[in-house]
Amino acid sequence: MSEVIEEIAPAPITPRPAATIEDPPTSMSRAASVARVPPLQIPAPTTAVNGDGGGGGGDQITLKTPKALTPKSRTPRFMTPIGSPVRRALKLTRLDPQDAWLPITESRNGNAYYAAFHTLCSGIGIQALILPVAFITLGWTWGIICMTLAFIWQLYTLYLLVQLHESAETGLRYCRYIQLCNASFGEKLAQFLALFPILYLSGGTCVALIVLGGSTAKMFFQIVCGPTCTVKSLTPAEWYLVFTVVASILSQLPNLNSIAGVSLVGAISAIGYSTLIWVVSLDKGKLPNVSYDPVKADKQYIHFFDVLNALGMIAFAFRGHNLILEIQATMPSSEKHPSRVPMWRGVQISYTLIALCIFPLAIVGYWAYGQKIPAQGGMFAALFGFHARDTSQFILGLASLFVIINALSSFQIYGMPMFDEMESHYTRRFKKPAPWWLRAIVRCMFTYGCYFMAVAIPFLGSVAGLLGGISLPVTLAYPCFMWIKMKKPKKYGISWGVNWVLGVVGMILSVMLIAAGLYVVIDTGIKVSFFKPQ
Repeated sequence: MSEVIEEIAPAPITPRPAATIEDPPTSMSRAASVARVPPLQIPAPTTAVNGDGGGGGGDQITLKTPKALTPKSRTPRFMTPIGSPVRRALKLTRLDPQDAWLPITESRNGNAYYAAFHTLCSGIGIQALILPVAFITLGWTWGIICMTLAFIWQLYTLYLLVQLHESAETGLRYCRYIQLCNASFGEKLAQFLALFPILYLSGGTCVALIVLGGSTAKMFFQIVCGPTCTVKSLTPAEWYLVFTVVASILSQLPNLNSIAGVSLVGAISAIGYSTLIWVVSLDKGKLPNVSYDPVKADKQYIHFFDVLNALGMIAFAFRGHNLILEIQATMPSSEKHPSRVPMWRGVQISYTLIALCIFPLAIVGYWAYGQKIPAQGGMFAALFGFHARDTSQFILGLASLFVIINALSSFQIYGMPMFDEMESHYTRRFKKPAPWWLRAIVRCMFTYGCYFMAVAIPFLGSVAGLLGGISLPVTLAYPCFMWIKMKKPKKYGISWGVNWVLGVVGMILSVMLIAAGLYVVIDTGIKVSFFKPQ
């Protein structure tokens, strides 16, 4: 069966009656005369009939018209309906000069390996070491089930964010989490729902990293110096300052791509200390008289809040979604090679390694220590509390050094969105990139501002369950709602239903975790020590 091909010329711009066909176009402009060419001057369509008439063979009909009568469009191809959505996204993104001036989008030569380094370094943190604490309340069965479900859930929402980075509807690349929230929910609602959790996940994490890095640096000094050392150690606030100085120096690296090497070192150190801790705990065996019975409070509602607080600890361990769009923004994108392909490949690599680190930490940690696991510090505190004397000082020192290196590396990743936001105020107002000296001042101000908060509020890590509830929607709920808003899946379809259920459950769980975290803080209390770091 042959094909039927037709080329039909557009109708004349100004139709003329048949009576005027023979009138000479003496006073017309050249453009008008072309548009009003009499039909009798157009060559008749050529018709070719092949086959055996109507005996079952197909007919091939070709209608030809002069090409001169078809006006040539001046519209760029990427603006037409047949233009690729990705091509439109690339073209429109380049029209915004601020993308070339800000640290997140200043360099777009990233790849899957860079994405894996950044995601792995930010995905494994000291928060993973408190996972065995959640098992004290949940027990073996529910602890493993909740961890597994949380891991699958956050990996699914991570996939949604990677796919939402490039929008076919608007032709834009959403290079920052808050930009995608603005496009999905509107600017006012996005500021109300997402601004504080995002600021906490960036700025609050940097404060917690200073507390962690400074405290671990003090422990590392004591291990290296030895029990007979007569050198006077620095105070905790001074150790915080040492960590901050090093972090401020590293923060001068210009953009997110330039810290890929730092993220690689941080990822290696994260895998190193998490593996060291659970391997040492497994080698030393269970503590005597270890109990695995879940702790239950006398009153039912108190036990309910304890369970929610444990779920908040698990949610707090799975964070970093506020950085995914920023990491993907560092990649080039084209019609044939969209950025979502290498980004998802990097995410798969990193989260495979993350699962191989956090699940052994939680399972081996609870097996070795049971209900004796320290609530403050988790596995890291247990290593020094129970095995400081029967473990090599080299192993203890190496684990401490890995924690310090990972904290320094993670500080750069979590601080980059804050650097980007502060510099954007300058670029929007003055329509030019920030000079190097202003960039250095801004980053030092942020770094030392975090140091001040770390000294003023050193007990920030004691409210991990509460903070996990506040930041949970960024990870588990908002991506589902943004997918429904941006992609508009078929109503009552599978995708529509799954995302609605996950989004609503995530929001309800967030509210319940915040309430449980507040109750636990009020009921059990925390050791508040303003301006008195320990």
